[in-house]
Amino acid sequence: MSVEIRIDSPLSAEVLPLLRRHLDLMWASSPPESVHALDPSELAAPGIDFFTLREGAAVLGMGAVKRIDDEHAELKSMHIVAEARGRGLARVLLDHLMAQARARGYTRLSLETGVEDVFAPARALYAAAGFVQC
Repeated sequence: MSVEIRIDSPLSAEVLPLLRRHLDLMWASSPPESVHALDPSELAAPGIDFFTLREGAAVLGMGAVKRIDDEHAELKSMHIVAEARGRGLARVLLDHLMAQARARGYTRLSLETGVEDVFAPARALYAAAGFVQC
């Protein structure tokens, strides 16, 4: 089965369980002062494009592009469910988010990832896509 990435609402009933899993992981994996994940209502704000990655009816992933200014955006809430990891879906979603940012005219794209061991695969993914630590 193929996957589909589409613009979506972080407030939709089928997306909220994934967002809850993501937020729970962020709070369980990082010190409170280092959790910068947005809640569903914050992800629904103007200036944020929210996407889901789906396989059939199943929501397997999500990510957002948040406008900072006319040239700069930040990736937010990128997450692939644990059961679907190891299939290259995170790279597919990341490539899509980066293409969307370019299409919107952003010339700088940032993201924030924790330093804890649980985030090592994410840091490796972003480094492989050309992101550099700053």
